[in-house]
Parts: sequence; C-alpha cells; structure tokens
Amino acid sequence: MVATFQATTERRRYNRWVADETMEDFALRFTARRARRWSYGRVANTAIGSISFLALEAIGGAITLAYGFDIAVTAIMLVGLLLFLTGLPISYYAARYGVDIDLLTRGAGFGYIGSTITSLIYASFTFIFFALEAAILSLAMEYCFGIPLMLGYLISALVVIPMVVRGFTKISAFQTWTQPLWVLLHVLPFVLLAFVGYDFDLWISYPGQEVPDGKERSTLLMLGAAAGVVFSLIAQIGEQVDFLRFLPEPKTRADRRKWWAALIAAGPGWSVLGVLKMLAGSYLVTLALRNNVPVEDATDPTRMYYTAFHQVLSSPALVLALTGVFVILSQLKINITNAYAGSIAWSNFFSRLTHSHPGRVVWLVFNVAIALILMELGVFDALESILALYSHVALSWIGALVADLVVNKPLGVSPRGIEFRRAHLYDINPVGTGAMFGACVLSLVAYAGGLGPLAQAMSPLLALVTAFLMSPALALLTRGQYYIARPAPDLAQGLHECSVCEYRFDAEDMTFCPFHSGPICSLCCTLDAGCRDNCKPQARLDHMVGAFIRRHFSEPVARVLMSRLTMFGLFTTLLAIGFGGILALIRSFRDAHNFDTLLTVVFCVMLVVIGICVWMFILANESQKQARNEAAHQTDSLLREIRAHERTDRALQDAKDKAEAANTAKTRYMSGLSHELRTPLNAIYGFAQILEKDPRIPEDKRGPVTTIRRSSEHLAGLIEGLLDISRIEAGRLELSRDRINLRTFLHQVASIFEETARAQDLDFNIQTRGALPDWVTCDEKRLRQILINLMSNAIRYTAKGSVTLTLNYRNEVAVIEVQDTGSGIAPEDLERIWRPFERGRSARAPGSGLGLTITKLLVEILGGEIEVDSTPGKGSLFRVRMLLPSVRHHLPAPSAALPNTVAGYTGPRRTVMVVDDDLNHLSLIDSYLRPIGFSLLQASDGEQALEMLRDIRPELFILDIDMPGMDGWQLAQALRDGDHATTPIIMISGHASDAHKPVAQSALCDAFIAKPYNLDDLLLRICDLLKIELVHRNPAPAHPPPSSLKRSDAVHLMELAEIGHAKAIREKLTALDAAGAIPPDLSLSLKRRIDQFDMAGLRELIERAEHETI
Repeated sequence: MVATFQATTERRRYNRWVADETMEDFALRFTARRARRWSYGRVANTAIGSISFLALEAIGGAITLAYGFDIAVTAIMLVGLLLFLTGLPISYYAARYGVDIDLLTRGAGFGYIGSTITSLIYASFTFIFFALEAAILSLAMEYCFGIPLMLGYLISALVVIPMVVRGFTKISAFQTWTQPLWVLLHVLPFVLLAFVGYDFDLWISYPGQEVPDGKERSTLLMLGAAAGVVFSLIAQIGEQVDFLRFLPEPKTRADRRKWWAALIAAGPGWSVLGVLKMLAGSYLVTLALRNNVPVEDATDPTRMYYTAFHQVLSSPALVLALTGVFVILSQLKINITNAYAGSIAWSNFFSRLTHSHPGRVVWLVFNVAIALILMELGVFDALESILALYSHVALSWIGALVADLVVNKPLGVSPRGIEFRRAHLYDINPVGTGAMFGACVLSLVAYAGGLGPLAQAMSPLLALVTAFLMSPALALLTRGQYYIARPAPDLAQGLHECSVCEYRFDAEDMTFCPFHSGPICSLCCTLDAGCRDNCKPQARLDHMVGAFIRRHFSEPVARVLMSRLTMFGLFTTLLAIGFGGILALIRSFRDAHNFDTLLTVVFCVMLVVIGICVWMFILANESQKQARNEAAHQTDSLLREIRAHERTDRALQDAKDKAEAANTAKTRYMSGLSHELRTPLNAIYGFAQILEKDPRIPEDKRGPVTTIRRSSEHLAGLIEGLLDISRIEAGRLELSRDRINLRTFLHQVASIFEETARAQDLDFNIQTRGALPDWVTCDEKRLRQILINLMSNAIRYTAKGSVTLTLNYRNEVAVIEVQDTGSGIAPEDLERIWRPFERGRSARAPGSGLGLTITKLLVEILGGEIEVDSTPGKGSLFRVRMLLPSVRHHLPAPSAALPNTVAGYTGPRRTVMVVDDDLNHLSLIDSYLRPIGFSLLQASDGEQALEMLRDIRPELFILDIDMPGMDGWQLAQALRDGDHATTPIIMISGHASDAHKPVAQSALCDAFIAKPYNLDDLLLRICDLLKIELVHRNPAPAHPPPSSLKRSDAVHLMELAEIGHAKAIREKLTALDAAGAIPPDLSLSLKRRIDQFDMAGLRELIERAEHETI
C-alpha cells in the first residue's frame, strides 16, 4: 500500500518560488506552449547569434599553424559534415517535443540519473568555452585598450551576468539588436581584402610546423589530431537546442516550412557557419604570420582581425577601434549563451541529485566563477590539448544520443517520443550510459597510446563510432526494458493543475503522483525528496543494482556483495585510487621547472571539484531537512487524525449503541403494533374468505366481498413488510424452497391489481418471452412480495397509460420487468428511492416508503439484482434478474386455495379444541370448520381448556399464543406433560416473531400459523396432521350449451387464457354479451373463473364449449 501525502505550506511555497524563478524560460522542464510566443525568425536569429564566438577562428588557426593547410581544411570539412549530420536529429527532437539537451538525453537512452553525467559534460563544455571566449576578450581589451589581463578576465566574466539573469527574453533582444552590427563588422575585413586582393598562395602552401616522419602515416596521424580538436565543438548543438525549444508549433503548411527552415538554419546549420569561420581563421593566421606577428600570438583572433583591418586601413586608431568593437561584441554574444546554457546544465545536475534548486542565478555565478579560474590558469595557452581531451567525452555522449534517435527509435527498441519525467524513467538506462562509458574508456585508452599510434590519432572518431554502434547493440540486448519504468497516464490536452505548487501546466509536463494522490508537474516531481520513487521503486538505482546482483550471483554471494562492509570497501578503494592518481601525477612532474605552476593547476581543479561536492552536501542536507520537516508535519497531522478518528469512533459507538437501543425499541413497538393489527385483521380476512365462497352471496355483492378479501391481503403484506426490515437487518430472514407453477403464480399476482388498474382506467398487461417452464423453485412468499411491491408502485405512480409485467426466461435465469408510463423518477432520486421510508415526490401517491427498500433487500438475499431506468414524465422500468431453477420431474403441488366444493372429509367425525381469548377468532374458526364436519370445542383461556380436558379428548388443538394468564406455550407444555404428548398442536399468533422461538418451545407444536392466515391453508394443515382426505361435492352443472359459441370466438378466448390476459378476456366476454353471441350461463361461468383467476377452469370450459361446437 502506498501512503499518500498532502503538500505542506512550506513545500508549496518553495516549489512555487522555484517555478516562478524558472517561469521565464521554463528551465528544467517541458517548454510550455505559452512560452513559445516568439516568431520563427527571432528564435533562429537568437540561436545563430551564438555562432559569433572567435574560438572557431582560433581553432582553425591553431590546427593550420600546427598541421598545415591540407590537413586543417580536410579536418574542418570532414568534421563539419559530421557535426551537421549529428546535429539534425538532435535539433528535430528537441524542437518537436519542446525539451532542452538535458531532457532530451534523459529520454533518449540515458535515464533520469544517467543524464546527470551528461549534464556535467555539457556544463564542462560551457565553462571551458566561456573561459576560452573570455580569455580572447581579455586579450583584446589588453591589446586594444591597455586593460591589464587579470582585470580583463574579471571584467569579461562579470559583464555577462546581468544580461543572462532574465533568460531568453533579454538574450533574444540582445542578439536581435547586435546581430546587424556584428554581421557588418565580421564581413567588412573580408570585403575590404577583396578590393586589395587576396593572397592565397601562402595559405594554400603553408605546410605547418609539425614535420612528418613518414608521409603516408604521419598525414593520417596529423589528420586525426587536427580532427580531434575540431570535434570538441560537437557539444555546441546543446546550446543551439536550448533556444530551438522555443520554436512555436507549426499549424499550417506555411508554418511548417518556416519551422523547418528555422530548425535547419539554427540547429545543424551552425556547423556551416562554424566551418566558414574556422576556414577564415585558417587564412587569417597565415596572413598574420606574413605580417610578422609572432607565432605565439598568431592564433589570437584579436591579432588576426587587427592584421586584416590593417591591410586595408591606414588609420591605426580606426583599425584598433574596429578590431576592439568586433571582438568584444562577438565574445559577449557567445558568452551570454555559454553562461545561460551553463546555468541550465548546473540546475539540471544539482536538482536531480539533491532535489533542491537555489535558483538559476546561483548556478550562473558558479559557472562564471569556474570559467574565471580556468582563465587565470591560462586556458587559452593550452587550447589544443584541452579541447582534444574534452572531445572524447563529448563525442561519446553525442554518439550514443544520436544512435538512439536515428537507429533505436526506428527499430522500435526505444519508445517513440521523448519521456523526460522522473516518474516514468529508470535512474540508469544501460543503453545510452553504457554506450557512452564504453566508448569513452576505449577512446581514452587509444588516446593514451594503448592501441597504437593510428588509434591514438583517430581516438576522437573512435569514440563517436563506438558509441554509435554500442547503443543499438545494448538496446537490442536489453530489449529496451529500461526506457520506461511505468506507463504514463493518458491526460487530455490542455492545462492541468499541479497538486503541489497549484500552478497549471501542459499535459506533457504533468503526470499522476500516487504519493501526493494527485497530478504533479515534472519540476515538483524532481524536487520531491520524500517520496523515494514509490511510484516506481524497481527503477531506483539501488534496486537495479540489487536486482542485477541477485540475478547473476547466488544468494550467499549476493548478501556479501550487498553488505555494508562491501560498500565501505568499494567506495574507499575508488576514492583512494583517485587520490593516489592525483599524487602520482604530481610526483611525475617533481623535477619540472614549472612544478609550482602544476601544483596551482591541481589545486584549482580540486577547488572546482570541492565546490561541486560542497554544493551537493549543502543542497542535499537542505533537501533532507525539508523532507524530515515534511515527514514530521505529516506524522503530526496523522497523529491528530488518529486521535480525531478515536474520538469519532467513540462517538460512533455511542451513536451505534443508542441506535441499536432505539432499533430494539422500534422492533418491540412494531411487533406489538403488528399483533394489535393482525388480530382484528385476521377476523376481517377470515370472514371475507368465508363470504367469498358462500354460494348464497348475490353476484352483485361478490365483487365487494372480493375487494375486502384482497384489501385484507394487501394490508397483511404491508404489516409483513414492516417486520421484514427488522428481520433482514437482524439476519433472521429465513428462505424456503417452494415449487411454483410459474404461469399460475404470475396470474395470481396480477389478479390482485386487475381491479385497481381497471378502476384507474389503465391498460394492464402480462407478457412472457422464451420457453417458460411449468414449475420453478424459489421462495414463493418472497417472490410474490417482490412482484406485489413493484406492481403496486407502478400503478400508484401511473395516472394514465399502461402498466406491463414482462417475464423473460432463458437458461434458468428470469428477467422480470415492470414498466409503467407514469410520472417517472428524477435522476437525483434514483439512489434515494431505495432508502427506508423515502417516497416519491408526487403528493397524490400514498405508501409507506418501505416497498422498494424491502424489494431490493429481498432480491439481493435471493441472489439476484434489481435496477431501474426512468425518465421523468415518461415512466419507469424496474428490472429484476434472478435465478429460478426449473423443476423438470415434479409431482403436482397441492393447491394453495381450495375450490368452493369441499363437502366434508373421510372417516369418523374429528374433534378440534380451539383456545383463544378473542371471541371473533373462535367464531371465525367455528364458522369455517363446523360446516365441513368438525366438532369444535372452544375455550377462552388455558385454565378453562385444561378444565374441559378432564372429560373429553380432542384429536387436535388450535392454540393462540398471546392469552392472559397461561399463554399458548405454557398450555402446550402442560398438554405435552399430560395425556396429550402426541396430539397435534397448531399454534396461532399475531406476533410474527413467535415463529422464531427457541427449539425447546418450537418442539411443543406441530405447526405454526401467523395471523392473518388463509383459512384454506389452515384446513390443509389440519388434514395433513390428522391424515384425512377431503370430500368435494359435485359442482352443479353450470355449463350452458356451448354449441352456440362460435369456433373463432372460442379460439380467441383460449389464446387469451393461455397468456393470462384477464382484462382482454373480460372485454371479449362483454363484447360477446352485447352481441348475443354467447349464452348468459356460459358467460357468467367464465366471468366467475376470471374473478377467481382460475385460468385452468377457464380453459376447461372453453375447450368443452369448443368441442361441443365441433
């Protein structure tokens, strides 16, 4: 389980400050679309302005001076072509996905932490070239204006800081305003030289100062050495990319042409300008030598351009002014870019390792300070050796990067696009990191002479080729599994709010953070030190190393390698080797005349390393302190929340106890109320049943009697529903497995609502789909209750239209649908209707508010599901889906209701004792059982019953439980203890809960019937306990001659009877009566069957009439 945290106020304030500090140029993150507001031309012009640096002329002059015209020009042209080819894919992907060179490296094979190494390489490029350019500027100020060199170093370093503080906005403005003047001053000397005539003979014939030993071999060796110096410029594409990411996304075909033009011109196109400037330097150095400039000063660009201006201008002051302005302007334009790119590189480096960002200005000053140290050490004097050594590292990086973009991605082993977000990257991707380290080690070994003189000369090219080949090889070997640590969420395009800093950024810059349980921007993700990558723990460097060791070594060896002692030994050894190497280097120069200078250089280099380490320690300590404070704050919040939960739990427990007490009181009250209602209701219901079956009741009075009986059943159902809630909540609801005749069951349920629907002028229909089985297994009482509740709701809330009951049966799964055209249910009420005592908003609709609650509970208890679709004003559709297993081999179940033809029973006359304190119930049972032939003994209490038993011996007892004095259970116990241990006893009670008495009491009776009860059920129980069979009288011939019924009418009536469409049958009979097409006696008999919903008897009469018609 991943713990989730909310950002503290301090964390949000700090991250907002960092975001505000980087908002100008969107450093460290995806370049937002709202930041790409510049035109294509302005972005390209800003990037091209960086190619003003005069180190290009110095490089061209240095290699020409050392190796001659042929070698220099060949190296410049060859390397220039490679710079263009490597720069094109880098520029495209950076501009296409809005990322700088560091973010591009992350997603192109190096991983999140692996790219910090390349950030350090890139930062080194910026301060090395910053130092070179500033040194050139200082030499120019000394030569032109007499400013001391040391002071010039300081001025040239500090002057760029104010211009870079505001980022791309100020830089682009400066480049835009200075570009025309710079172009003019750059072209001017060459235009003026064209008028006086170029002297190319000395340049073309210049042999160089290095004399070859063997022409073939030495030429190749010198070409490699010269190319190595030029190759150091390969990292310049990073500075171009830092500006190209501001190119706006093209929207039209014309925009796309402008986008490509700007991309090529300012991206790889820099190499074209660079080649021209290096060729210019190559020419100018020979021009300077011809004009007696000392060899040691000839490669100084200031002396080169001074010589060029001096060839055509006679005024020394004008020549000096033009040279000074041109050199100063050129160096300012490039050093602004160097300082800007260096600040971004250092920001990326430290933010990933320390999760902290003190501000880009800090890293701007830090980068300038390192460059100032290099200038004081005389970096320009060691130009060739410094650049040759640096080029190996830069070429290894760029080679691996380009290979991933142009080989791995088309092969499909590298994912499409550029994923730069920490939340989705492995710390180390062995593809790019491994290729870079492999190429770097191999090329440096070759550079040191370990692979022979030819490999030594070609070591820079060896670095590029090795990295380019190793990257796809490693990608195929690892199957590209270390590119993506976890899939990125599918965020909609547009702006999304970060849950930490609460700023809004583009979807490409956002992801989901499970630690903060919300969306987070890439910068806040980078700065988070507390999460420890819990969204991708397998991608952490320690996990990756541990997994590698456990995969390739046995468990005991793995434990040793991962132990604390091994870690101590490993890091101690590495530091000792590094320190020992430094001491060995110093010792090797102990006899040199410039030993003090060497010590100064070593000290300054170590000072830079110490500065980096101290910054890492300070920032990491601040980040950890902030993480500890956040953890303490979260812990304190968690403890407060726990205490609040404890208080809430106690309050909930108190409320629960009170609710349970209230619920118990409610149950007792409902139980008592149920008894008080059931007792009089039983008399109403019972006498209604007797009257309904009495043949002496006039036909016009039979309908009201039936209404009384049905209303009593409905009221009994409501009372049962009130108690069902308590039973379900207490888990005491018992289910039975009854065999149900499905068609008859549906028609019986529907018959309850036939008259109500007819009275409301509603169309009431029953439809069946599929092959319905004759018999199914289910709890008949609960299933009937479900249907009654749904049907009553449908009719109650339907003022006009229709109500349809549909049963679809397939694969023993029944889908019961009750559809109406009533008022419907509002969407906001669809959840509320299932809650107890909640009713529809219709003022005219009566009801208790329990029907749907009970229905839903019963459906779920029966293993089914219920759902509702409703449209306000159009009606509702309730759909119940449940399993109703069919009974394939069955015996006819006993009828639930006996016909009106019971005349008596077989055997001798049986005596039944009824004990009840309610005289109405005594009279009801007497009125029902005595005409059948039973001898009835009546007692009003237990004591009277025991007194009567001294003289008589009944064959069955019917006992009411709730009686004054001795209750029914006590009387049953007395009977069992006396002479009636085996005499059947039927217990009757108005308390439904009496059915769930303990086993000891339940064993006292043979049957239990709750009031109000169906008299036919009582009679069947008596017959079952006494083992008697009922005798039915032959019904009077009530069938009129059916021959007068037309066959077509008989067929139509039979079809309606088959589907149980009672309303349609009535309408058909009414029509036949009106037309005189049916004898009155037959019509009356059929109507009686319809009133009783006796579809079997109805079909029998129709079949007989049809047969006689034939």
